[in-house]
Amino acid sequence: MAPRSVVDTDMQDLAARVRSLMDLINGRPMCLPLGGQFFDIVTTANGDAARAVVRLLDEQQVDGCGPVIDDPAHGRFHWLVPPGSSTRWAPHRYAICLGRPHEITLPPLDQLEPPGSYWLRPLTASRLVPTAPLRDFLDRFQPTPPPHEALLAAELKAV
Repeated sequence: MAPRSVVDTDMQDLAARVRSLMDLINGRPMCLPLGGQFFDIVTTANGDAARAVVRLLDEQQVDGCGPVIDDPAHGRFHWLVPPGSSTRWAPHRYAICLGRPHEITLPPLDQLEPPGSYWLRPLTASRLVPTAPLRDFLDRFQPTPPPHEALLAAELKAV
């Protein structure tokens, strides 16, 4: 049996996550750790080239592109990709993939347009953006300006 302090800490973590999930469901932003069992993110510029990638993924994938957050204030797209992708993602000139130890603040589920960050492609329980075609299309369309890890990490939170 785990020591009481470990159980107490685990329950506090669970309670915090449940509160965060309720925020998201109730139309408030939610801060969520990257990696683990949820997702990592690939971040790119959000201009015309990146929008072309979204359209091509919509056409190529049976259920569409997968979830993408548009962050117009910082000029970025955050593509939600399978957890663990950041450990396998080779350096890329036009994108960066982040997982642990970072967090991201998700917009409310019903936030589908500005102001603020919004779901360009909504989050669903069954779909994340596949990294192989995403990477191929990013190579092809080269969205600029490229993100820089230090600046991006400062915008996101570290767990």
